[in-house]
Amino acid sequence: MRDFSHLSEREVLALAISAEEEDGRIYADFAERLRADYPASAKIFQEMSAEENDHRRSLIDLYVEKFGSHIPLIRRQDVRGFTSRRPVWHLPALGIETVRQTARQMEIESSRFYRAAAARTSDAAIRKLLGDLAEVEDHHERTAGDITERQLAEGRRESEDDNARRRFVLQIVQPGLVGLMDGSVSTLAPVFAAAFATHVPWNAFLVGLAASIGAGISMGFAEALADDGKISGRGSPLIRGLVTGLMTTVGGIGHTLPFLIPFFWTATYVAAGVVIVELIAIAWIRWRYMESNPFSAALQIMVGGALVFACGVLIGSS
Repeated sequence: MRDFSHLSEREVLALAISAEEEDGRIYADFAERLRADYPASAKIFQEMSAEENDHRRSLIDLYVEKFGSHIPLIRRQDVRGFTSRRPVWHLPALGIETVRQTARQMEIESSRFYRAAAARTSDAAIRKLLGDLAEVEDHHERTAGDITERQLAEGRRESEDDNARRRFVLQIVQPGLVGLMDGSVSTLAPVFAAAFATHVPWNAFLVGLAASIGAGISMGFAEALADDGKISGRGSPLIRGLVTGLMTTVGGIGHTLPFLIPFFWTATYVAAGVVIVELIAIAWIRWRYMESNPFSAALQIMVGGALVFACGVLIGSS
């Protein structure tokens, strides 16, 4: 790698051409990835890609005029101090807000580059073009904002953000909540039945551990195999299965861990407290993300959990 300060005017222009081409292709990739779910924003990034291509053509015209037709390949990763752009195809999930933030950061970096490059050249034409491009990059975010206001009129921006939230709820929150509810509630009966049947905390811990892991595996496979996500829009079945299985296990492990305490009643009281916290957390998640009535959600979870808990205690004590 070479220092930016060691590049000649010819090499600086070649680097600028390469950078504009790369940024234009990234914006085009953003547009393609967003087209299905965020068509208005995709159009914005397509326009930004076209603008980067205009910059590239202007730079090439000036380069050919000054240095001839051969343009050496000099990329950001060849120059010390530059941030390499991560290829869009490396990103399995690309949220709309992540794309917007990335684009803003790209424009900031490009502006800094053009100002530093303009300060190092003594050629008036090169200095003018680089300075103009720095001004364009400075205002690109504002320009993108103006395009956003124009393209996303009549509530489209809000609609896209609502769509992003809906996808998050469908793909992450909902399967996670299903798993957490199943793990927290379904494992109550075997854990407390084992505890009250033996009065040995270690036995209850082993039963709870087995029940939690077994339920996690079962729920994970059930969720992954239930829906491929293509019609429902619930996303990758593998991710949903992993989320459901993990949260199922977490839900059961939570009130199982207290039975590592060797004193039966202490372990039981702590486990009961953890159960209450788990049920409150489930009720809050249902209210926060599933738009359930908070009192109704709390009542349903608390009553259901209390019944399962009572079944475990009664069976274990019989």
